[in-house]
Amino acid sequence: MESIIRYSVDIHSLLRSCKALGIIFLLLFTASCDDSKPVQKSKADGEDQQPDALNEILESGKLHALTDNSATGYFIYKGIPMGYEYELLDLFAKYLEVDLEITVIDNTTAILDSLESGYGKVGAANFTVTQSRKERFLFSDPHLSTRQVLLQKLPEGYRRMTRDQIDKNLIQEPKELAGKTVHVRKGSSFHDRILNIQDEIGDSINVVLLPDYLDCDSLMALITSDSIEYSIEDENIANFFQTFHPKIDIRTPVSFSQNIAWVLPQNGKRLQDTINAWIKGARGSSDYAYIYNKYFKWTQKAGQKVAGVYNLKGGGRISPFDEVFKKYAESIGWDWSLIASLVKQESNFDPSVRSWAGALGLMQLMPATASQYGIDSNQLIIPESNVYAGTQYISKLRDYWQKEIQIPDSQEVIKFTLASYNVGIGHVQDARRLAEKHDLNPDVWIDNVEKMIVLKSNPEYYRDEVVRHGYCRGREPYNYVRSIFKNYEHYRNFLE
Repeated sequence: MESIIRYSVDIHSLLRSCKALGIIFLLLFTASCDDSKPVQKSKADGEDQQPDALNEILESGKLHALTDNSATGYFIYKGIPMGYEYELLDLFAKYLEVDLEITVIDNTTAILDSLESGYGKVGAANFTVTQSRKERFLFSDPHLSTRQVLLQKLPEGYRRMTRDQIDKNLIQEPKELAGKTVHVRKGSSFHDRILNIQDEIGDSINVVLLPDYLDCDSLMALITSDSIEYSIEDENIANFFQTFHPKIDIRTPVSFSQNIAWVLPQNGKRLQDTINAWIKGARGSSDYAYIYNKYFKWTQKAGQKVAGVYNLKGGGRISPFDEVFKKYAESIGWDWSLIASLVKQESNFDPSVRSWAGALGLMQLMPATASQYGIDSNQLIIPESNVYAGTQYISKLRDYWQKEIQIPDSQEVIKFTLASYNVGIGHVQDARRLAEKHDLNPDVWIDNVEKMIVLKSNPEYYRDEVVRHGYCRGREPYNYVRSIFKNYEHYRNFLE
């Protein structure tokens, strides 16, 4: 199924232009729904009809959906498009037998404004169904339900406390927010909810509005750094990001269970009926369950350390796979202990590891990447096959930076190669352009390009005109390259 991906920074330019910026082909899932398909309504009855959203989709052969650049909307992981909403949309487009066109818009307010202006057919960005929104839009049946929860920082020294001691230092009920300052995103359902809580408890809460483009990841970082004290988020999203922010508590609910659904324009009644029929049929399918579990149940695994067999003792042995590393590192002209350092970072030398996103084996390769080198997903758990495909991919990335971009220093080529292996060439190139713009050296990683890739999680930078690939968690490649080189230095010292 063909998917056209668009990035947007300026909503006004979105409304002026419909030109797609790129086309990618995806065969991630096959919908296992019933075989019934929507039937296009005939116009032979002579009625003077308002344009119908479903007819327009079927006639154009394209489902144009609006979402956000987030962990649950749409993002890129190792070059592969992902996101809970994205993968559901992809299933639905396959059900309709049309192409999926994704436009990424900065925030939920802008998505709603775009839909209301006639741009796009579906809004999918973890939208809570509220009465005020129902006055402007149609909603599909919910594809999940969640509560709103309070984000708050665990007390200092919480690891040495009992559960009761921790709880005494935290807000346990909404009424305890009286007199507190709570930061929420403007235009969000959380703003509505905190105002309702204020009425319910009959006391004042100091409500401070934050920019609507801030995501849960950013809010948790602000709380961890003591920049703000409290905020509110949907529990499913908070659960996803708590993996990266272990000091944040999310156990205090501030609402009843609420429905999350897709938003449709007013002319989408038949589209609404079709989506609802699809949801009813798809809800019990393995594909549907897999997508939900992938983003909302298995994410805790991302923070767990895999028990490995790494041991520096015993005759220069780094891992059980040293001979495999030596064989394939030599074939691409790399130091084998550098490959071992990468594998330590990726899988801790456990060939059975499967990431929440589907990366497999020692070098945590995505099946789509490995298939370029004749290795299928079943072979990726075999150490030799995995390392062969991984080193071939490294060689391809290395050649790009060395031959096409012509970075002069061979050590810098290695660093750019490692960063690209982690986050993809596109994000690294964005960081190079930002480095050049901010008078840093685009051919040097440490203290130059790495600074800019960290800032690519900041809207001020990932919306910059020189950036082409949007948001990324830049701290990950920053730490990735430094961690690999740190291990590499240890290995070299030990082996020497």
